Amino acid sequence: SALYVLPPGFVESSCRSRIFWMKLNKLLLQGKFFQLEINDPYAGPVLLDEKLASRCGYVLSEDMWGNPVFRASVLGCHVANEADELFSLTVNIKISSFSSMRAAVTYTYPMYCSYSSWASREIVCEENYMEVSVKTDVPAVSNDYTVAWMSALPETQNVAYQLWQLMFVSPSGRKRIMVSDAAKLGYSFNNTLSRVYLRAPYHSNESHVSVVSGVNMNMVTSTSMYRQRWLLLLIDTTVSCPVDGISFTDTTLTWTVPSVIPTLVVQESTFLSKNILMGVDDQVIVHPEEKNYLLEHNETHIRITIPIGAEGGKLKSSISGGVYGVIYSIDLFLEHTWTDADWQTTKYTVIKSITTPFMPQIPTVINNTLPEERLFNVAFGHFLSDVSLVAITIGNVPFTLREAQHQGFKIYETLFSNRTKGFILEVSFDDPYVLKEYVNRNETKYTLLVNYTMSVGPEMTLYYHSAEVECVIADIELPEAVGYCDEENLYLAIPTFGLHQYWNLYLHNKLLNRHIALTNGYLAVTNSTHLILQIPLFAVGVIYEEVSFQKIKARFDVALRKVRTMETLQMFSVSCSFNSSAFIICHPDGTIMISAQMKTVPAIDMSKTKLRDSSCKPREYNEGHAFFKFHVTTCGTSVRFEGDHIIYENEISYEKETLPGQSIPTITRDPDYRLTVLCYYRAKETLVLGAFASDPSTSPPFGSGTMVPRSNIAVYRRIRQALNVVSRVSKDESFVEFYEPNMAILKRPVEPVFLEVELKDGSPSTELYLENCWVTRSLDFNSTPRWNITVDG
Repeated sequence: SALYVLPPGFVESSCRSRIFWMKLNKLLLQGKFFQLEINDPYAGPVLLDEKLASRCGYVLSEDMWGNPVFRASVLGCHVANEADELFSLTVNIKISSFSSMRAAVTYTYPMYCSYSSWASREIVCEENYMEVSVKTDVPAVSNDYTVAWMSALPETQNVAYQLWQLMFVSPSGRKRIMVSDAAKLGYSFNNTLSRVYLRAPYHSNESHVSVVSGVNMNMVTSTSMYRQRWLLLLIDTTVSCPVDGISFTDTTLTWTVPSVIPTLVVQESTFLSKNILMGVDDQVIVHPEEKNYLLEHNETHIRITIPIGAEGGKLKSSISGGVYGVIYSIDLFLEHTWTDADWQTTKYTVIKSITTPFMPQIPTVINNTLPEERLFNVAFGHFLSDVSLVAITIGNVPFTLREAQHQGFKIYETLFSNRTKGFILEVSFDDPYVLKEYVNRNETKYTLLVNYTMSVGPEMTLYYHSAEVECVIADIELPEAVGYCDEENLYLAIPTFGLHQYWNLYLHNKLLNRHIALTNGYLAVTNSTHLILQIPLFAVGVIYEEVSFQKIKARFDVALRKVRTMETLQMFSVSCSFNSSAFIICHPDGTIMISAQMKTVPAIDMSKTKLRDSSCKPREYNEGHAFFKFHVTTCGTSVRFEGDHIIYENEISYEKETLPGQSIPTITRDPDYRLTVLCYYRAKETLVLGAFASDPSTSPPFGSGTMVPRSNIAVYRRIRQALNVVSRVSKDESFVEFYEPNMAILKRPVEPVFLEVELKDGSPSTELYLENCWVTRSLDFNSTPRWNITVDG
């Protein structure tokens, strides 16, 4: 592959303490594959892999934004070292469009680092390796002869001239290996002009884990041995690094590191902490509190607490099990410098990349609807910047964002104070995709059903969230009816707005439709704004509030009820007084009121009119009218059933005066007048024997009545001969044997009565018609009570 000039902004690098830092811009790597090669000054490029990285002091990872990050120790295998002060490392960045890395473009990038303030011992705890380096002029043996040191002394006798060896001490025993063999086990050991260093992988066979102040520490206890003619060196190259110590709450993450590590501080009584620094990425944070970080320490612990979402870290959106949430990552380092009697100064550096577990963040729907503008305004959040809205469903209709805008929906982003964003959706109440429901008396409930489709994170994972937003406003005006009357009718004018959509008209408990109106004799006319009902005075459904001689106060009610719930909202009423000379009113409680107009020639005395029960006289009268008021159970009223109706019948008649004569025929001067009165009630509508119900909408209806005048052919004659009529009761249907006149006859109600009526008149122009026949308790056939045998022939 050829060498090329680096694109501007592709690489950033720095030297922090004794670490090379290099970051690549991920934007210039989109859709590409890349590899790193380490330039060996003697052997040429070496491909970086995981095994080489942990052995030679290299780290290749990503920062929280997804940019590749490369770090290298200045004591790395391929770093050029000048007098332990100037260090250089060259890497090759290979980029290809193919995973096989063919046709790769190679960029060579040299890095330089200057570091001279070495401590007597320096320890680096990186992500994939532990490194300890010590000055070679430290005392050969500690004044405190520990078991590990003493056990290593006999072995020094066998060390070859000018040859390093490593002695590992672990709970399983001691192991001595040659430096050349250490590399095969993943270790890296070497010496520079003034230092000896050992680099070890985590969790090697020679390492072990122990708990220090509640933190698990991975330790490699080792002694580096070197013998010259005049000197035997035993150098403590023990290293210990934390492998956990991370804890989380809903709002913070905490990283804890022991202040004193016993294997690194042999004489703890001489331990003195000199300086503690923290940093993010490759930058030291001089004033952590300014970024809301908390750095605290005591005799046992150093603790760093970071608010989740704090500056320096990265929040990333994620989906887990269909739930939206976030993950927070931050790259920290801790640098602790201390002194003790053995080592003078130790600089202890830990580099830690911390990522929180998945934290569910259920999005919220904020209803900012503006009822006065009839506009839904719905905010949906809170989301990080890596979330975008890709589609939306209103009701059950899906829309792309372009289609939604074309439909008239307004969608835009908004920023919140906590650096999150939301999506605003505006939809008119009058949009056809908004559900509308009439509620309460005069309100409409508008419902917006929304389903959001979101694209989350760089992986563009789809996330769905549904919401239901309601708004109830009083935007319906209940109709007001206008009532008026003429001489014979009542009228109601009712606005047609909302009829059948929100409410219906009811007459009692029946829907008032055109069929009912026609059946009841109403006239219904509709114009552009109103329904006009014409109700005749004596039509079904009219309520008679006051009835007196020749005067009626009538009312007609219709109920305005909700279409769905049947709840009565209003009663529309019209009430008027009418002058009427003739009428019959059948009251719901069984009271019958009649204003009878008598048109006879000659005129009769209206005070002498009566009902079947002669004791039932008119309550009021004048020359041409009589007013009767009685109950269906009195005054000789008869009852019969026809179909689904109960018919109550009575008769108004006139008590004729006869002229005295010596023999039959009898002469009378008065006309024959009879008026049959009929009241019809529906059989299923039981009569209410009492006062009106308080709710007129539930009151039973009035019955319908009719008056039928009956007069024979002699009605207009002033003189009429009384006919000679004889009646007998037969003992059986043979009509051979008859009971004696004036004899009491005992019959059960179910037994038949065989009655014979004979006209004793020889006139050929006379015919007999039997109209009514009844039984009384006395000889007075007008007495009460009486029982009808035949009625109306």
